[in-house]
Amino acid sequence: MATYVAFLRAINLGANRKFPKAAIVAATEAAGFGDVETYINTGNVRFGTAMRSRARIEAALEQAYRESQGFEVPTILFTPAELRRVADDADRLAADHAGRHYVSLLKDEPSAATARVLEERSTEQERVHVEGRAVHLLVGQSYLGASTNNVAVERLLGVATNRNVTVIRALREKWC
Repeated sequence: MATYVAFLRAINLGANRKFPKAAIVAATEAAGFGDVETYINTGNVRFGTAMRSRARIEAALEQAYRESQGFEVPTILFTPAELRRVADDADRLAADHAGRHYVSLLKDEPSAATARVLEERSTEQERVHVEGRAVHLLVGQSYLGASTNNVAVERLLGVATNRNVTVIRALREKWC
């Protein structure tokens, strides 16, 4: 059985998109996945499955979550090795950065040309680095007012969900 980590987009925001951790676990198990565990309320789920197709697993989870909660829950899947690489890249990129660091996790890997377009948005106050299906956003002391945020990432690169680097590192320690 292979292990995966799913990142759920846009849950527990406002009154209409509540998805408690216990409900996430129940819906994931109802979809046939085992050894399910969540971490904090931002939609981080680890589970095991015999399935191997990322697209099929994401589709099965999205259907289960829609049936459970009544709204769409875009789901972005990483293997533990992929997540470890994202966290390791974050460590490397943050070595000379004193501000905040966020990571937008992408459903699909962008082309090199599209990634370059996003990276060219970097300024002295904001650095953008695309590595595979992860976009590292290194900003000053506040994410508010940053011109490159998850909305900008999604407009250019498609479905993404954002986590701060502290969560990414914690998940590496916990699940990788």
